[in-house]
Amino acid sequence: MSGSALKQELKLLESIFHQKHERFRIVSGSLDEISCQFVTQEQVLVIHCNITESYPSVPPIWFVESDDPNLAAVLERLVDLKKGSTLLLQHLKRIISDLCKLYNLPQHPDVEMLDQPLPTEQSTRDDVTSEEEDEEMAEGAVSGSVQATDRLMKELRDIYRSESFKAGNYAVELVNDSLYDWNVKILKVDQDSALHNDLQILKEKEGVDFILLNFSFKDNFPFDPPFVRVVSPVLSGGYVLGGGAICMELLTKQGWSSAYSIESVIMQISATLVKGKARIQFGANKSQYSLTRAQQSYKSLVQIHEKNGWYTPPKEDG
Repeated sequence: MSGSALKQELKLLESIFHQKHERFRIVSGSLDEISCQFVTQEQVLVIHCNITESYPSVPPIWFVESDDPNLAAVLERLVDLKKGSTLLLQHLKRIISDLCKLYNLPQHPDVEMLDQPLPTEQSTRDDVTSEEEDEEMAEGAVSGSVQATDRLMKELRDIYRSESFKAGNYAVELVNDSLYDWNVKILKVDQDSALHNDLQILKEKEGVDFILLNFSFKDNFPFDPPFVRVVSPVLSGGYVLGGGAICMELLTKQGWSSAYSIESVIMQISATLVKGKARIQFGANKSQYSLTRAQQSYKSLVQIHEKNGWYTPPKEDG
């Protein structure tokens, strides 16, 4: 879709859901990002939308600034929508309708205006040469990584702005400047935990006071979870398996949701290590943690759980 068609969609949206609308507002909109607000009596939900260059062959990506799983579920259901020329409008119609249901609010009549057909550009498609069509096809082929790159950039931006990051709970470094390979240092864990004390000892012994995790992302992120492993120090307990793999349903395909933020995953892992009573194995052979071994452990873990199911509470326990 050309920028002009997208501009028309935005124009229509901003005219219907202006900044003083009582239920839904488009606060700011550009060709690659839209910020919206859903207004209830009690609260104002902030919803963001990223639009990649491959729109509409790659649908808009939505995020909500809230940890409420019901809201994440609303955004996940958008995957079921058929691709159409007014994808953005259909997505918003669905989001607003679902949020009204979720908060027991009457459906807002303005939502129906989103069904308006836009002036189509289909008539100009005849002028497209086969060469241009090939180019469009090629663009579609890499859209997975365009989408992953866009999302990872957003995750990184969100992390740098987050209170938890600023408070020094964890740090993030890109390995060789690659957006797809992150080293995450967990710098602070629950102060009442044995793991916290172990980190103090580690600092005295080795001058290191963090748990180093590695996150590697694939081209189809955020639809697949990152592969996460502990790089160092060697831990016992805490749902950490051979090679440093981590036993959490959240990190498997069936437990993952594209709505999860990377920061929430980092915090969840940190909490799980404490909850699982992880301890540092001083004097352990450090070479026992490797990517290959972690991948093997993870593979067998997934197979076992696929057969036997996960135990409750599934989001944290292995």
